[in-house]
Amino acid sequence: MPTETVSIGGKNFEVACSPGEEHYLRSAAAMLDAEATTLIGQIGRLPESKMLLMSGLMLADKTAGAEDRVKQLEAELGAARAEVERLRALPQQTAAPAIPAGTVERMSDLAARAEYLAEQFETRG
Repeated sequence: MPTETVSIGGKNFEVACSPGEEHYLRSAAAMLDAEATTLIGQIGRLPESKMLLMSGLMLADKTAGAEDRVKQLEAELGAARAEVERLRALPQQTAAPAIPAGTVERMSDLAARAEYLAEQFETRG
């Protein structure tokens, strides 16, 4: 089992992990170290156990907030998917409504009459 040396709050720790998990251990240790460094910067030197406890609690608080946000986003995603499915289930509509029979002929007749009246008006003026 591989061991890694990680630094948290200026202190080194030897930690064992499963093969292939070294990257995750280093990443987790870096997050814990960032919290410990912030804590030490605000409070000053702390006993090792208190530094680790407080840093872990700060990370747990951030994790809980992230989990709540993930649940909220999953609910919103579920609602959006349901709406997409509802819309897909609606009957398909044509892009443009069909023009009733005879309407085109009537409109052509009206256009011809309007042109005739315009010509009559122009010749009288």
